[in-house]
Parts: sequence; C-alpha cells; structure tokens
Amino acid sequence: MLSDGTRACQHEPRVLAHHPSEPKKKGEQRMLHPHTELQFINEQIGYGAVATHFIPRGTVTWVRDDFDQAFSAAQVEHMAPLYRDIVEKYCFVDARGDFILCWDLARYINHSCDPSCRSAGYDFELAVRDIHPGEELTDDYGSLNLEYDFRCACTSAICRETIHPDDLLKYAEQWDQVVAEPFRLMPTVAQPLWPLVKDRVILEAVLACHRPIASCRQNYYALPALSPAQGGVRR
Repeated sequence: MLSDGTRACQHEPRVLAHHPSEPKKKGEQRMLHPHTELQFINEQIGYGAVATHFIPRGTVTWVRDDFDQAFSAAQVEHMAPLYRDIVEKYCFVDARGDFILCWDLARYINHSCDPSCRSAGYDFELAVRDIHPGEELTDDYGSLNLEYDFRCACTSAICRETIHPDDLLKYAEQWDQVVAEPFRLMPTVAQPLWPLVKDRVILEAVLACHRPIASCRQNYYALPALSPAQGGVRR
C-alpha cells in the first residue's frame, strides 16, 4: 500500500493515450464521455446522462474544459432571479469558489450517494465502477460545494438522506479510497477524453507511483450563503 492508501503499482505504467471512439456526428463534440446521451429518467428526476455503450471502470467520464463558464459569487449575486435559478440548478462550485456551468450534457448529471463517477483532487471525474449501456452516469453532489443542505431520494442502500455542504470534508478519506483503485486503472482502458485533461505531466507521475493521488479534499470550498436575488426568494 502507498502512503495515500492506494495499492502499489504492480506493473510498469504506460503513457496514457487518446483512444478514438466511434465517430461523432457533426455538432456533437462534448467534454462528457462520447458514449453518453441525454435521456428522460422519470418525473421526479427529469433528465440525466445515460451510457450508450459499456464504459469500463477507470475511464475518465468528464473533464472541465475551457468552454465551461465560470461566475464569481459577486456575479451570481447580481444576476436576475431567472439566471440565479439556472445557476442553482445546473452549476457546481470549484475550489476557488467560482460557480461553474458546464456547456454540454455534463450539467444533467444527477446525484447519487453511491455514484458511478467520482473525482480525486483534479478537474475530471472517472468511472469508479463499470457503467453498462442504459445506466445513468451519476456523481455525489456532496463533493460539489453546496450552498445549503438538500434532502436526497436516490434510493441507494447507502443513501445519506440529507446531503450537507461539508460532506466533502467529512467523507473525503472514504471517497479517496473509492477512487484510488479505479484511478490506477486509467492506463489500462480507452481514454477518449485524455487529450482534454489538464496537468497531464503531474498525472503521469501519479500513475507511475512517483507522487500520491491528490485527495478530493483539495476541491473543497466553504461557500457562504448568497443573498437573495432582487425580486426573488431563497428556496
């Protein structure tokens, strides 16, 4: 075991490379895994991102990219209620405290207390288990720096029932352990999003066991409650 709780490398790591997937249709470029599509889940949840092909454990499923929009807290506070509603529904908060609006289908990824995708301390998520065709890609909103608590109805056997803004700090060690082994599998599976991943030199060193996997705790930001939008009501 390594000092970060991950398994030691048992083979000589190879350099990660882009593995082309099936050709995308014109206008279909995305920074969510290409083997996904938007589907209606149910009346309670609405829409979600669903796998169209098998996505193996260790696959990078989402990468933050330069087309994603970033808004400061001050900008959000001065938005009209209509825009604030969009921010609250679709944005997550990064480690700098900016509200990030993904431009592609990634903004439709729903919450689960037992998600199929998680992140270490980097700007991408990977599959922590095999994702089969027709299965929804999910992540844990407790890792996204929430502004306030929300009640969860994910029906997972390990549902926490209430998701809190500080869940990332409370469960960081546990979530790091969940990510560790899939992270080490990254060089062994096709990675169509690898060219978009930032800090690839650092990640190659991590995969070569020259440095530890960054903890998801590095993504934490203590977000203060924003003031209500003018003419709006805080929910």
